[in-house]
Amino acid sequence: MTTYSQAGVNLEAANDFVQGIKKIASPTNNSQVINGIGGFAGLFRIPKGYENPVLVACTDGVGTKLKIAYESGKLEGIGQDLVAMCVNDLLCTGAKPLFFLDYLATGKLDSTQALIIANSIAQACLESGSVLLGGETAELPGMLPPKGYELAGFSVGIVEENKILNPDCTEEGDLLIGIPSSGVHSNGYSLIHSIIQKSNLDLQKTYSGFSRPLVDELLEPTKIYTKTIQPILDKVKAIAHITGGGLPENLPRALNKSLKAKIKLNSWTIPQIFNFIQEQGSVEESEMFKVFNMGIGLVLIVSPVEIQAVRNYLNEANQEFYELGYLEKKNNLDESSVDLV
Repeated sequence: MTTYSQAGVNLEAANDFVQGIKKIASPTNNSQVINGIGGFAGLFRIPKGYENPVLVACTDGVGTKLKIAYESGKLEGIGQDLVAMCVNDLLCTGAKPLFFLDYLATGKLDSTQALIIANSIAQACLESGSVLLGGETAELPGMLPPKGYELAGFSVGIVEENKILNPDCTEEGDLLIGIPSSGVHSNGYSLIHSIIQKSNLDLQKTYSGFSRPLVDELLEPTKIYTKTIQPILDKVKAIAHITGGGLPENLPRALNKSLKAKIKLNSWTIPQIFNFIQEQGSVEESEMFKVFNMGIGLVLIVSPVEIQAVRNYLNEANQEFYELGYLEKKNNLDESSVDLV
């Protein structure tokens, strides 16, 4: 007699995992939760106090950064990467995160490792102010290697309609404030894998210029910006989350199409990890800026009238920032939207 277990799916382990998830997720719950993990769907009340609430939704994954995590056995930060990539996108609309759902697929469920990932997700939800409302775990023998993972996340937030950040409101003379990344974040790892292989890099080695092994540099979790930036959303015109495509592709998404950003390359120090990747892979500087965040996680677009208030807040919050440049009119609409000078 053929069984599901013989086919590679362990229902008992999956059920035990769900029970573990319930305990991990419960500290993230709040009074808006009607029904969380365990049902067919999560139920969440829309918070009171909004006149014209708009729900904002986004989804993302961790990508091939996962390969380094599961091959090294260092899974503790991957959940933060997942949550951060979603809630930081929400922030760009001016939204406050409400709840988060995850999808974890694996070739063979290892409950211990999966709970490490789940705990990381729950801790990141707490940091971002999100409820871990539900999710799905799938065992996919034959599609994924036994120790392989795929991870995706879904975040829903809320914003008052008249407070949605609008790129069309940006104007010539507005200023660009860069908020540092915590490292590579979760983009560009396909290029990194290629460089690791071609240059025969040892992930366990501490290379010159670093104080820890390369694997730890590459697995530094993506920074969550929500609680730091939310208090000054009323002083910000637009926000760009610098992910895949770097500054050249992401910053224009936060600009009026008639404008371009003039960014001073000497306004911040590019972290050593990017210099190392560039050197080891013989990567052109323009390619580096197209692929990686290069040390800038968010760009805030602020009017000159509000800039001092934003500086004061960031200083009081002990949040490092860089004054990257300003916006100016394009000569024509086909002109590049980002000038790195």
